[in-house]
Amino acid sequence: MVFYRKYRPQKIEDLDSAYVRETLKSVFEDKDFPHAFLFTGPKGLGKTSTARIIAKVINCEKINDYSAIKIKGKEASVKLESAKKSIEPCNKCDQCASITNGSNIDILEIDGASNRGIDEIRDLKEKIKLSPAKALKKVYIIDEVHMLTTEAFNALLKTLEEPPSHAVFILCTTEPHKVPETILSRCFRILFKRATKEELLRSFKRIVFSEKINIEDEALELIAGLSDGSFRDGTKILEEISVISKGKKITKELLEEKYKVLSTKKYIEEILKSLEEKDAKKGLLIIGKIVKEGLDVKYFIEQMINSLHEELLLKVGVLNNNSKIKLSIEDISKLMKLMIKANMDLRYSPIPQLPLEIALIEWSIKDEEKKEIKEKVYKDIKKNETILETQKTTDFWQSLIDGVKQHNHSIAGVLRGCNLASVDDNKIVIETSFKFHKEKLDEPKIREIIEKTTEEIGNKRLDLSVNIKK
Repeated sequence: MVFYRKYRPQKIEDLDSAYVRETLKSVFEDKDFPHAFLFTGPKGLGKTSTARIIAKVINCEKINDYSAIKIKGKEASVKLESAKKSIEPCNKCDQCASITNGSNIDILEIDGASNRGIDEIRDLKEKIKLSPAKALKKVYIIDEVHMLTTEAFNALLKTLEEPPSHAVFILCTTEPHKVPETILSRCFRILFKRATKEELLRSFKRIVFSEKINIEDEALELIAGLSDGSFRDGTKILEEISVISKGKKITKELLEEKYKVLSTKKYIEEILKSLEEKDAKKGLLIIGKIVKEGLDVKYFIEQMINSLHEELLLKVGVLNNNSKIKLSIEDISKLMKLMIKANMDLRYSPIPQLPLEIALIEWSIKDEEKKEIKEKVYKDIKKNETILETQKTTDFWQSLIDGVKQHNHSIAGVLRGCNLASVDDNKIVIETSFKFHKEKLDEPKIREIIEKTTEEIGNKRLDLSVNIKK
């Protein structure tokens, strides 16, 4: 079994985030705990593990009174006044054991990312009134909740507004801004922040002790630095290096050789210099060396972002060291946005280094050249009073989809399922056969993205209208 699964926290005290530990202790010291939680934060910080621990705390037979449940087939009131001496689950009773191995039928996990949760939420709405089979409370854990459809969110909201006393909801998301305010307002929110160095080391040392891994403290600190604040990523690195070491002592030098830490630092300095000079050719040659040497492009971009962030702090005087590059605060901010976008685009790129190369070229093109390109596109669009049913319409529509994709991949996908009905100097009309597409495109944030993109590709903002095709 991989380390991350083998050493999942099984009780509150196992959680390496001090903030999350103390928050949960405070919540469950009171028997009147919330009926709905919302866990927010980046991936790999233990949101799902924490949700399962809460399910145990609520249902553990050692710390809760089960004496009134289902006596001879008749429902009886459940006493939640526990004989608690501790709020920690025992991890030995039937309830705890079944939650750990995933067989507890009263603990339901729904993945919002897999199929947008429509069927699951409908099923939940229908069956929510049924009492738990064996547990004190049913616990619904909904992962990636921001991926639910509008219909699923509406069904979930009705359930959260009038929840039965035997149900608890734990919603997890990496993108809380995509969760409707009506849902947010009904949940007790816990923010999972990126792990600190101390929290990561606490996690690693627990594994090192159990696995009897021979590793230097300096090596553990370097792993913490490579983890980008993620317990999951750090644990994976620890596992990889322990396999490579084959029982020998793990040193800082071994880690640097494996993850090419020194090479990465050298190439970051070189590519920052090429960006400073706006020398695209030089930068592309450096990227070629990075790929040839086998460096991980995602890791490299993330380290680039960290370096630019440090430079930004130097420029504004938060840090006292000397800046290494001659770029303005505005330039560094623009570069960071390009690199963040390149990092996001990696998952869709057939060529790993392509997003980084595009970012570099985008930065190196002079503003005058960009203006000329935009003016040419706009002139092509404006050539006639209407461009409907011409090749220019096709070009404009494709440019719009490509432009929107830079802001939001999923909305670009929605546009591909629609048609361009008309476009003139002031307005763009999009037709769709689906009500869901219209509702999505009519959302204020989405309208803003589309209208802003029309301005980017044509130097003029066009009002958006979305119609249902009859």
